[in-house]
Amino acid sequence: MEMKRSESMAKNNPDKENRELTYEEAANELEKAIALLEKGDLPLEQAIQVFEKAVGLVRLCNMKLDEIEKKITVLVEGKDGVRETDFVPDGLS
Repeated sequence: MEMKRSESMAKNNPDKENRELTYEEAANELEKAIALLEKGDLPLEQAIQVFEKAVGLVRLCNMKLDEIEKKITVLVEGKDGVRETDFVPDGLS
């Protein structure tokens, strides 16, 4: 059975097939993949495919968290009142 080009490309680039997922959807899919791998009863080839998908999901989750972090602003109250400032995670300031 011949694999379609788009299916082949998706398998080679798990990030591409996951791009439309929300963070929550990707995190749930990642949890399912981890559970499958932890059971340890998958054939090797299938385990590798699940692992590759999981890696793509981790990348997607990290990308989405980075995007969200850039959008966060913190309201800081000072002597001049309240002002907006960019969010800087602990350890990066």
